[in-house]
Amino acid sequence: MSAAREESRVPGREPLTAPVEDYLKAIYAIGRGSGAAATNEIAQRLALAPASVSGMVRRLADQGLLAYERYHGVKLTESGRRAALRTLRRHRVIEAYLAEALGYPWDRVHEEAERLEHAASDELVDRMAATIGEPEVDPHGAPIPTKDGSVDETEYTSLADLAVGASGVVVRVADEDPEMLRYLGELSILPGKRITVKSRAPYDGPITLGSGRQEMSIGPALASHVLVAPLADRAGKRG
Repeated sequence: MSAAREESRVPGREPLTAPVEDYLKAIYAIGRGSGAAATNEIAQRLALAPASVSGMVRRLADQGLLAYERYHGVKLTESGRRAALRTLRRHRVIEAYLAEALGYPWDRVHEEAERLEHAASDELVDRMAATIGEPEVDPHGAPIPTKDGSVDETEYTSLADLAVGASGVVVRVADEDPEMLRYLGELSILPGKRITVKSRAPYDGPITLGSGRQEMSIGPALASHVLVAPLADRAGKRG
């Protein structure tokens, strides 16, 4: 048995397969950690037929990895949550290592990590993390779970929901669309960047943003993929 499969074992059960880890990771993302995920949401995220997802969900529930929430879908059990966070740690550490140690651009690390996350052992991932200084977030700002399964699950405001006149610091951006990441990089909308909403056109029109001397406009759809931590205004209130 490979080291990777050994590390992916749930106590008392067979090692988890790559598809199972993908399901658990998807359910964690949809439920934002502890919430429920509907079958259709899982199917959409994994680009699978709902009927196939229903069958897999039943099998994972039988294995004690999922629990049904009546009228809401499924939630991760404690075992399922631990397995999902283990996979997320491998994925995000690999992304950080590729970016920091190997110089990969942030729009390419997600696909590479998707391929490597199921094969890398926890020992290898821990060595990668140590080599680059135990990062707390990946290149897109997503929190990296610790070795003991702890993770920052703070919920942040979407840039699309930030009020006109309010400022915030970019915390995280969605990582699945390389073209979007390249465009955000061209606009310097990156984690750590301070941004102010200058104006918002009606009827889902463009949002004008300011950052230092730079001014730019983006659509609400793109802004919804950028999470920010609102900053206090001059009166001491939150934006």
